[in-house]
Amino acid sequence: MKFAPLAIIAASFLVTGCASVSMASKEESAQAKQFNAPAAKNAGLYVYRNSFVGGALKKDIWVDGKCLGESAADVFFYTQVEGGKMIKVSTESEFSPNDLELKVDSGKNYFVRQYIKMGVFVGGAGVEQMTEEQGKADIAKLEMAKPGSCSGAKS
Repeated sequence: MKFAPLAIIAASFLVTGCASVSMASKEESAQAKQFNAPAAKNAGLYVYRNSFVGGALKKDIWVDGKCLGESAADVFFYTQVEGGKMIKVSTESEFSPNDLELKVDSGKNYFVRQYIKMGVFVGGAGVEQMTEEQGKADIAKLEMAKPGSCSGAKS
């Protein structure tokens, strides 16, 4: 019973609060929201987080083992990857990484949503592919984060 108040505080921290990350300029964000076709032989990749749950948590996002950045609530990242191959989008969770593999075709944009899930000690994260229609609608309400360093080493 001694841990009950601590558990309640920890759970409320997962649901509320707001983490901050370095943001791209308004112009860069607006440009990315035009959803233009990527450069030749590339695919566009949007990775975003739009859930209220876990607003105080920052979670790393990796693409093919390279750091895309540290996410926070209501932000998105945009990057281009080589088209015509499988890519792996990963995020950190409480005990192990969560990965999503998808085949990307040149000239197309892809949308991946990162979501926060409850954990034993801290909140974890997962990633899921979204439809183009849903991804565009979600990202229209968000602002773009600067790609940057991740907090942990990718295993």
